Amino acid sequence: MKAKKTLFVAQEMIPYVPETALAAWGRKLPQLTQESGREIRTFMPKWGIINERRNQLHEVIRLSGMNLVVDDTDHPLIIKVASITSARIQIYFIDNDEFFTNHQMTYDQDGNEYATNAERACFYAHGVLETVKKLRWVPEVIHCQGWISSFIPMFIKTIYAEEPCFRDCRTVYTPSHPEMCSPVPQNMEGILNFSGVGAEKALEGISDCDNIQILNHMGIKWADGTALLTADESLKQLAEKFGKPVLDPKEEAEWGTAYPEFYDLVWSQANENE
Repeated sequence: MKAKKTLFVAQEMIPYVPETALAAWGRKLPQLTQESGREIRTFMPKWGIINERRNQLHEVIRLSGMNLVVDDTDHPLIIKVASITSARIQIYFIDNDEFFTNHQMTYDQDGNEYATNAERACFYAHGVLETVKKLRWVPEVIHCQGWISSFIPMFIKTIYAEEPCFRDCRTVYTPSHPEMCSPVPQNMEGILNFSGVGAEKALEGISDCDNIQILNHMGIKWADGTALLTADESLKQLAEKFGKPVLDPKEEAEWGTAYPEFYDLVWSQANENE
């Protein structure tokens, strides 16, 4: 059976951020998946480097206004939207002044990793999932791209497991930024405990990771499948350790068939294992 509805939770996407392999992948894969006959939705953070006027972003009032709690602190959620007309793709942007509007992406202007990256990822995950609930759109597969989306596979299997929109949903995770190396945030345990999952449960099997790569490890642990953008034997072995199917890096010419077929595989296997 085919997974006909795919939600893309991107970290980077051109033309909104400078072109990288990850941003090009984030832009092209949703289009190719849509062209394969599947229905899609796409989200990404409204990073501070995104020019709202040039890219014609506007706030969606009916979706904004919610407060999301991260480690016992309320943070207002703002939803903006823009379109890539040539590809017939609409992108929803998760925004918040503290985490995104006044910040760059993974690193600040001096090249330092943000100490709040784990909090940003937690907020982003909640923001995406709460917005999808409001849209009343039911994805069969969620493809999470990059560390910023790393909480979503875990949330789908825990605190959102009984939500009608996500009850039968499966997740694929693509790790990013293997060079990230800042220490695990001191409040990581608080972030996980206050999210309703709990640090012990969230990090079981990956607690030996002593830096911020724990976000990528967490995404792999909880996802139903791992799709690698670049060859990384250690991350591949981690996915295999948890018994998850792995899609090795593919050339762009293969994306339109390889990824949708992988979504079908992940969706079917996860349903069979229940």
